[in-house]
Amino acid sequence: MKFADLHALNADLHCHSTVSDGWLEPADVVARAKANGVELLALTDHDELGGLGIAAAAAAGLGLRFVPGVEISVSFADETIHIVGLGIDPQEPGIIAGLQQIRSGRDARAARIGEALAEAGIRGALEGARRFARNPALVSRAHFARHLVASGVMPDVRTVFDHYLVRGKPGFVDHEWASLEDAVGWIRGAGGTAVVAHPARYRLSNAGMERLLDRFVAAGGEAIEVVSGAHSEDEMRRFATVARRRGLLASRASDFHGENESPVDLGRCNPLPPDLTPVWSRFI
Repeated sequence: MKFADLHALNADLHCHSTVSDGWLEPADVVARAKANGVELLALTDHDELGGLGIAAAAAAGLGLRFVPGVEISVSFADETIHIVGLGIDPQEPGIIAGLQQIRSGRDARAARIGEALAEAGIRGALEGARRFARNPALVSRAHFARHLVASGVMPDVRTVFDHYLVRGKPGFVDHEWASLEDAVGWIRGAGGTAVVAHPARYRLSNAGMERLLDRFVAAGGEAIEVVSGAHSEDEMRRFATVARRRGLLASRASDFHGENESPVDLGRCNPLPPDLTPVWSRFI
């Protein structure tokens, strides 16, 4: 495929299903992507590979190109950073074991969030969050947020995060995720390409972002999400400049979780700047 044609491809390489904190089942994510004109899709559930087989089969049935992926939680400089792995082998033992290690701490973290919210006067939050988690092994902050919205505590998920679930707020608890080097190593060991997800979301100074990217590249990371559902146009321009300066492949992603919760629907992101090399050149 020619370079110009690559940019015209409607690729969406970061989204979620009920296997982590999305609203739709894996096959329904695929169907929605196809209906929206997506031509290349990656399902990237948080620290989970369980939806990939179903999604791949659904994509094959619809004639949609599919890339197996994952979004790995990483601890860096008192922030939770997300590294997307694209084109991974879901059967590779190293990444399976690494993700299991991450998930093993999630139950304890969820319990601590529930206790912290109870101390802030919101009781029963853990039980409520579990009702929103289709995968009982993965209760996330998003599930707590959905419970608080459904309970009328806050009007929407973003407001819940801002008031309760980010650092410095009553429901936030520290948790040690994977190291950056481990996450990138698992992805590379599974034959995949490591991508820094939605970089504008992290509360890092310019120097902090440079340190993150230094370590990411040194570990073997190769790409960055320039276009993301979480990015403004100014942020897209900023990280396009970063991709050029560092010679990183560029990704495009909605980070879709659900119709009423995500600012951008599947396949509806802005295009990449035409001078950047799309990360999906690896997969077609």
